[in-house]
Amino acid sequence: MEFYGYRRAEGRPGIRNHVLILPTCACGSETCRIVASQVRGAVNIVFNTGCSDVAANTAMSQKVLTGFAWNPNVYGVVIIGLGCETVPHDELRKKIQAQTSKPVVSFGIQEEGGTLKTIEKAVRAAREMAAEAGQQQKEAFPMSEFLMGIECGGSDATSGIASNPAVGNLSDRLIDLGASTIMSESIEWIGGEHVLARRAASPEIHDQIIKICEDYERHLLAAGQDCRAGQPTPGNKAGGLSTLDEKSLGCIRKGGTRPIVEVLEQAARPTKRGAIVMDTAGYDISSVTSMAAAGCQAIIFTTGRGTPTGNAIVPVLKVTANEHTFSWMEDNMDVDLSAIIRGEWSLEESGARLLEKIHAVANGHLTKAEAYGFSDIAVDHVCRFV
Repeated sequence: MEFYGYRRAEGRPGIRNHVLILPTCACGSETCRIVASQVRGAVNIVFNTGCSDVAANTAMSQKVLTGFAWNPNVYGVVIIGLGCETVPHDELRKKIQAQTSKPVVSFGIQEEGGTLKTIEKAVRAAREMAAEAGQQQKEAFPMSEFLMGIECGGSDATSGIASNPAVGNLSDRLIDLGASTIMSESIEWIGGEHVLARRAASPEIHDQIIKICEDYERHLLAAGQDCRAGQPTPGNKAGGLSTLDEKSLGCIRKGGTRPIVEVLEQAARPTKRGAIVMDTAGYDISSVTSMAAAGCQAIIFTTGRGTPTGNAIVPVLKVTANEHTFSWMEDNMDVDLSAIIRGEWSLEESGARLLEKIHAVANGHLTKAEAYGFSDIAVDHVCRFV
């Protein structure tokens, strides 16, 4: 099986060819939005941090921003900063240029003399990049060059018994074709981490999975908090999930059954191919953000309750096995797997259907969130001031 993508000098090919308008901080986000609106083929993100932060949070912000720029779906980058943020635009540009040969330019709003002058220069630069990107031809690549993120959010009882296992079957199919997948949200392994750890390809990886969950619970207890206070969420409970353990046992099924070859920190890029897990928060938007920064070309997102979320850089394919949700939120849901619940499709059949769907997305089919232009970004902070 092959897909058609855009060759990159470094790393995997892109399945999209975006010009990314990238803010260094929250103060540059609105200017980026205006620039992107003036250039066909450009996308922007709204960034909510980047200034007045502790060192660890600044490092995480930089990791995410450079990861966005490095993502294979991005052809080139126009950076816009304010001028007094923690990491200025020219420094971020140099970091990105040190990791990629993509075209990258940057502007500072204070240096250029305000918003309108910055917009004028940035739009010209973005249009030049978009014209270059439009000349690039797609090429055929083996599925071994594909990296898919796996996410769940707004889960209900149908998630753990139908859509998550079907996505797990898809993950196995992709890995058998030589592709790679990343599953995140480590708080939602708690209670089922021992089951997940059995898939570890080595004792070291097994121990890493267990330690992530132990460390997270310890961290919260030190602050006088219990992760079970927020998990499951009210929506999860309304959908039939009663405990975090129950939620976790359903959550980990979407990762499939193949050996786990690597455990990544948040937003880190994989160094191996196969089934991978990433240590992220349980908030689905921040997990999607981290997997996009890690280089995923597409993300499959299971939901029982329904969600509109999308990402500007990476197409997000929304899957549900709740017949009511698919009908009620047809504007947001891409795939209906409720036939599993009715006993009409097996998990094997459903995995095969999902492979067809994700293959179509890899070849250019727009997901619903992508067609709307949805862009949800959240960066998980190490700590914050109150």
